[in-house]
Amino acid sequence: MTEPNPIRVIVVDDHKMVRNGLKTFIDAYADLELVGQAADGKQALQLCIKHQPDVVLMDMIMPEMDGIEAMRLIRQRHATTQVIALTSFHEGELVQKALDAGAISYLLKDLSASELAAAIRAAHAGKSILAQEVTSALIQSRQHTSSPGADLTARELEVLTLLAEGLSNPQIAELLIISRPTVSFHVSNILAKLDAANRAEAVALAYKQGLIKA
Repeated sequence: MTEPNPIRVIVVDDHKMVRNGLKTFIDAYADLELVGQAADGKQALQLCIKHQPDVVLMDMIMPEMDGIEAMRLIRQRHATTQVIALTSFHEGELVQKALDAGAISYLLKDLSASELAAAIRAAHAGKSILAQEVTSALIQSRQHTSSPGADLTARELEVLTLLAEGLSNPQIAELLIISRPTVSFHVSNILAKLDAANRAEAVALAYKQGLIKA
């Protein structure tokens, strides 16, 4: 009996160590085949044209082109390719954006090799999987909050405090030992949750709401 063709997978993440780890996971299963790796959304689009993958594992926060825009374009141009959001972030707003852009599943990077393999097989079969934390974040994001900023995470409050001190994104990234795209993501979330037009307005609202102290 002829063996079925393996599920063709592309990994997209701006961290080489993460890509290598995912490659190890995928290589452990005979029914999965890694056909390409990309460091950002633009590279992912090029690889999809070249390899026509069955499933793409997509990070959310990347330079050049982020995961949201990349998965939207992939789903528009390659209808048979399924995209799994695979990230460290599970904020409800980001989850909703990913699902709206066409992600079939949303998973966190702390999953095991067997969980990843199962998610890839499920995506290939057209079935969705959401991490438990993601489901909780979606529910919380849809609940009414008592005041603007009440749903800020601990990390977002930390970034907001540094914004109030006048630090730039590169300075915040260096101080918190995180990437600049990650800082930009947190700042965008802060502005959205405070319904602020810019950083100065966000800081003013934060003082008014008592989120940070003068």
